[in-house]
Amino acid sequence: MKPEIRKWLADVMICIENVENYVGKEKRFDEYEKNFLLQDAVERNLITIGEAINNLLKLQPGIGISNARKIVDARNKLTHGYDAIDNVMIWNIIIKHLPVLRDEVENLLKG
Repeated sequence: MKPEIRKWLADVMICIENVENYVGKEKRFDEYEKNFLLQDAVERNLITIGEAINNLLKLQPGIGISNARKIVDARNKLTHGYDAIDNVMIWNIIIKHLPVLRDEVENLLKG
């Protein structure tokens, strides 16, 4: 595996861990929705994840990350469509998609 790929995968893992630490084990949407600092921190890490995935796709298009294109699209929406950010959409990413991404990235880093 090229060093750049390993670095970007590691960046994704760090950001996933950050988000998990920020929202805590209880993962309460009501707490997330009223905490603007938490929202900013989570969104920043999702943007970084999207940028790393975008770089991975440029270097290795078939990297083996499901929904890679959707991850990049979410990054673009967070970066450029800030007025259209929906907390429910972000929460859905946190609860449903980050665990899958974590598993995929862990497997790629092992291989």
